[in-house]
Amino acid sequence: MVEVGYYNGKFGSLAEMEIPMLDRACYFGDGVYDFSLAHNGKIFALDEHLDRLYRSAALIEIEIPYTREEMAEILYEAVSKSECKDVSIYWQVSRGTAIRNHIYPDAPCKPNLMIMVKPGKTAGVDKRFKLITLEDTRYLHCNIKTINLLPSVIASEKARKAGCDEAVLHRGDRVTECAHCNVSILKDGVFRTAPTDNLILPGIARAHLIKACNELGIPVDETPFTLAELMDADEVIVSSSSTLCIQATEIDGKPVGGKDPVNMDKVRNAVYKEFNDYMGI
Repeated sequence: MVEVGYYNGKFGSLAEMEIPMLDRACYFGDGVYDFSLAHNGKIFALDEHLDRLYRSAALIEIEIPYTREEMAEILYEAVSKSECKDVSIYWQVSRGTAIRNHIYPDAPCKPNLMIMVKPGKTAGVDKRFKLITLEDTRYLHCNIKTINLLPSVIASEKARKAGCDEAVLHRGDRVTECAHCNVSILKDGVFRTAPTDNLILPGIARAHLIKACNELGIPVDETPFTLAELMDADEVIVSSSSTLCIQATEIDGKPVGGKDPVNMDKVRNAVYKEFNDYMGI
């Protein structure tokens, strides 16, 4: 199989997999998820992704019915069933299957595990992004990687229609993150990124960018920055588990960045080197 599906113990072709209508993911988005890339059967930063999955689940009182070791084993089995060398792997845990009711089910309700594996790899070091800015209309639990992503879907579609790759979200004048990535800046030799409060997702790639900066001796400032500071940044960086570290060159039709190519290249190359070394590429 090229595209692999999994649901509660059953593997199959992704196109043929089915889930019950009463899975609470279907009508409430009541669940959490995570995502990573794999190369030659090796999943990048899996421990960190599992940390985030179990933390997100705990924050909405979902008790995942698998140990971390069992979860990792299932994920690796899913990856092994794909014919492709480079794949993306998405997995989600919903609260379970129950008659629709806003409150959590009273009766024991075993959470459901769903996995999707399909061809996927990083965009590469030469990729550049065009961005737009949009008011952040999401709720106040952005730190939880919930599957309820409608505002992000809408923002992503607006970016596509504008001929852009991503949307930078902001609450008032404060920049939070992108529709499905983190956004950071380089200014005067300092790497600036929003704090991991309840308004952004603590991105795995974001953490690896911070690690790279620390190793390179580039100061890190985890405090909020404004739209004006975003537009005036020496470099604008978009990061996620699939993009790793992409330089943005345009926001709302105006050129940005390109003022600190030395540090930009250092950070980007360090992140890609770590990824490639880990994956054996």
